[in-house]
Amino acid sequence: MPHENDSCFRGQESVNYFSCMIHLWEEWTGLENMENYFNYLDYLVWVFTPLAIVFILPLFIVVFIYLSILFLHVYKRKNELKEAYSYNLWDGARKTLATLWDGHATIWHGYEIHGLEKIPDKGPALIVYYHGAIPIDYYYFLANVIIRKGRTCHSVADHFLFKLPGFKLLLEVFSVIHGPQLECVRALKNGHLLAISPGGVREAIFSDENYTLIWGNRKGFAQVAIDAKVPIIPMFTQNVREGFRSLGSIKLYRWVYEKFRLPIVPIYGGFPVKFRTYLGDPIVHDPNLTAAELADKVKLAVQSLIDRHQTIPGNIFRALLERFHRRHKED
Repeated sequence: MPHENDSCFRGQESVNYFSCMIHLWEEWTGLENMENYFNYLDYLVWVFTPLAIVFILPLFIVVFIYLSILFLHVYKRKNELKEAYSYNLWDGARKTLATLWDGHATIWHGYEIHGLEKIPDKGPALIVYYHGAIPIDYYYFLANVIIRKGRTCHSVADHFLFKLPGFKLLLEVFSVIHGPQLECVRALKNGHLLAISPGGVREAIFSDENYTLIWGNRKGFAQVAIDAKVPIIPMFTQNVREGFRSLGSIKLYRWVYEKFRLPIVPIYGGFPVKFRTYLGDPIVHDPNLTAAELADKVKLAVQSLIDRHQTIPGNIFRALLERFHRRHKED
């Protein structure tokens, strides 16, 4: 009969074999150093946690303060919002969103708008503007028209915007159209404000810090103004290219857009630079001007706003500093 000690020896032998296999597996996979790695990671957490707390907690406080300011901005207009909702559900919704956008404009960009009095209190007009990489300045303008003028400005947008999921209701509530000339003329003849950027998506993604107008030979907007017999008001926002920038200078993105009409150019930014929107003098209806002549006249007016109010080339750091002083290019 096998001795009891022999059984113990064989058990010990199998344990040693199993330990040896584990050791070989750890060596082959590199897991033998995992304990050291975890110890080192634990040490880093121990060292940097106090530093993270020191810097992150004040950031939360700043965010909370800004949210409080935004709340107060909305609360300041609570009576106006209450009246708007009692009159019409969508009017109330528009005014609420406009108030939120206006609060964001004030907090993040110290937004100013100059020449809003040139927008008529009633009756039609066509607003023509320079298109930034993301036209957030135009959203701020719309908010100001709703809040300070009590009007909704219809907008012309690119077709791709109407294909984005979930955008349909937003576009309907804010009277966004995709731009057939007949529809634009109809909106103006019905007494509405209408805004369009002749440069559109191409200008948004392929213009740069030199603020080049990329309108090509577009004159449809001029024909709309002629047919509707309305004035055209030029508009430009200082530093809009410093808020958001695109990588449109890369030739591949230009080729993809021209070939497939896909605006897939990467955009970066969101910098809290100073924004000032300027509205030029209205270009009154002149029946003697052709669409091409009127388009050139409007382009010259927008370019004039750029020349007067924008330092070329644009600079993000300089635009950030403008948040802290009031000096800027004079008229």
